[in-house]
Amino acid sequence: MIADKIAAAKIPLIAIDIPHPHATYFGVDNYRVGFEAGEVLAAHALKVWDGQVEWVLGLDLPEAGLLVQSRITGAFEGVRSGIPDLPVESFVRIDGRGMRDRSRKLISDFLDRHPRERHILIAAATDTSAMGALDAVHERKREKHVAIVGQDCIAEAVAEMSKASSPLIGSVSHEAGSYGPSLVHLGLSILRGQTVAPYNYVAHKMVTPETIAHA
Repeated sequence: MIADKIAAAKIPLIAIDIPHPHATYFGVDNYRVGFEAGEVLAAHALKVWDGQVEWVLGLDLPEAGLLVQSRITGAFEGVRSGIPDLPVESFVRIDGRGMRDRSRKLISDFLDRHPRERHILIAAATDTSAMGALDAVHERKREKHVAIVGQDCIAEAVAEMSKASSPLIGSVSHEAGSYGPSLVHLGLSILRGQTVAPYNYVAHKMVTPETIAHA
């Protein structure tokens, strides 16, 4: 509704990270950052678990819209690219709503229902959800049975990845600190009447314990 009113007033609108109607999008390529998260999860399973995976969980964020949900879609495809023979029923989306407590409870319930599974991959739409999943894993002492990759690369996630043998094995940095100059340039281009792309993707970076150690 807000986007419609802005469009009716003929005011240019840039939507950052979450698309809005009539707006020029600026932010990450959600499918691509998800896909790369899935690749990291698959590589971990192949290296540490000899390719064995019972479950691939996606801590989703439906209320943010389909584009943000494509982070989980991409993550599932990224896992399939590395381990193509996983059955479709192994992939489960869970609505974590991007919230730590809710994600902790949902993953806790899942782990309690599957006490014997030892190869569980979790792709989270946000690091906040990823930290909730991590809480659940720690509470049940299932660190060796779970691998988690998040999005946003918040400070708490980076600190966690620095710990030896943490289940949190990666997070995609959306490089939000670099948004400013590009946003100014995009805004000025729109105001000058120049043609701009409807989707303007920023560079992102996968962060893992290995890249932290060599930083």
